[in-house]
Amino acid sequence: MILLYLVRTAIPVHLAKRIPALLVLFLLVAATTVQGQYFRNSNYWKTHRTEITVGMGISNFLGELGGRNQIGSPFIWDLELSQTKPAVSLGYRYHTFEKQALRANLTYGILAGNDNLTTEVFRQNRNLNFKSDIFEFSVVYELHFFKEQLGHVYDLRGVKGEKSSRVGLYIFAGVGGFYFQPKTLLNGTYVELQPLSTEGQGLPGGPEEYNNFQLCIPMGVGLRKALSKQWSAGLELQYTKTFTDYIDDVSGVYYDNEVLAAERGSLAAYLADPSLDKVPGQTFVGQQRGDSNDLDAYLFLKAQFHYKIYKYKSSGKKYRTRIRRQKVVF
Repeated sequence: MILLYLVRTAIPVHLAKRIPALLVLFLLVAATTVQGQYFRNSNYWKTHRTEITVGMGISNFLGELGGRNQIGSPFIWDLELSQTKPAVSLGYRYHTFEKQALRANLTYGILAGNDNLTTEVFRQNRNLNFKSDIFEFSVVYELHFFKEQLGHVYDLRGVKGEKSSRVGLYIFAGVGGFYFQPKTLLNGTYVELQPLSTEGQGLPGGPEEYNNFQLCIPMGVGLRKALSKQWSAGLELQYTKTFTDYIDDVSGVYYDNEVLAAERGSLAAYLADPSLDKVPGQTFVGQQRGDSNDLDAYLFLKAQFHYKIYKYKSSGKKYRTRIRRQKVVF
């Protein structure tokens, strides 16, 4: 019947005989394309929704000690680059949705500050310095605006087309806790400052003793670039807001040095006020030593490597082969 119809419509018979084969071929290609794109764009990301992240980079302190050659200012405007120290991290990421994730992160860094690095008169005369190890554990929520990918937009064998995005962009914020222990360098030896109550913490008329364990809010932005199906690399900048002003052991006003010497010893009295005596009256009792209204913060800048952990829904060889053939990763 089809041939009769084609003859009636003036289509050559030899061409009409090829139409059924061409039609079948077209349907097969269409079905393969739809199936491949459905497999790629629906739940494929769930096969590698977990990742291990390792980071190495630098840390820097934002607080009273050190800083630029000016009166202390908040946020990064008072950053002292010469006090940049190393930092490392280890994280575990779980994608709750294709472009959303939760990440648990453990980070170690070193924070430091030194008044002799600034030419600002009052800071230089104060002559304080500190260094502290920082151990931070946090859980953050990530929002991925763009996902890094490999290959082409259409994953068809032998077909070259438009390349997919190679770089991913995300932002994050969360909650965490950290441990710190400020120390100062004296005659080549680091001395712990918290037990010395340098501002009269815990003493009559002084502020409360501060805790070495504190809460924090980490936030930041990151970039990722795919290296292979399972590996990607990136750069992440984290700003951490804290709820303490004692990471550097400096916050309030000068305490009575005679009382401090009687309660904590002569070492505590000296480390509370090692000033250079260039500004008369600066270190009298009750004079400003720090700024309790400007809480401490710190920065991490890390190069990171991410490893995707694949979990197959089926142990079948056919399913695993389809997974391996996928060129696009998120």
